[in-house]
Amino acid sequence: MPKRAIIPAGSGVPLAPFVPGTLADGVLYVSGTLPFDKDNNVVHVGDAAAQTRHVLEIIKSVIETAGGSMDDVTMNSIFITDWANYGAVNQVYAEYFPGEKPARFCIQCGLVKPDALIEIASIAHLGK
Repeated sequence: MPKRAIIPAGSGVPLAPFVPGTLADGVLYVSGTLPFDKDNNVVHVGDAAAQTRHVLEIIKSVIETAGGSMDDVTMNSIFITDWANYGAVNQVYAEYFPGEKPARFCIQCGLVKPDALIEIASIAHLGK
């Protein structure tokens, strides 16, 4: 199965050995995306809504770089550090998925940097 790394222009160097996305057989796998700037610093510290928007914008750029759109997303895996942020996350999330919603799950857990409040990994089927 041929696969292709998807790296949007201007992406920073990841903290670990991975790429932002991998496209294989029309399916795009977007790596867990954190609210980091290009230097891997957490942005919008303490603001779950702003961090969610930042994460979804990065995911959107990966999908668009691969030739798709947010409408192609079929699954999101959401990781949050505190259920108190669930409402803020969902409010922003709904802006990015206004129509038919993709499948998803959301769990509470610790993340790689303490100031990060959210991480999202996505799967998109391109060329539906």
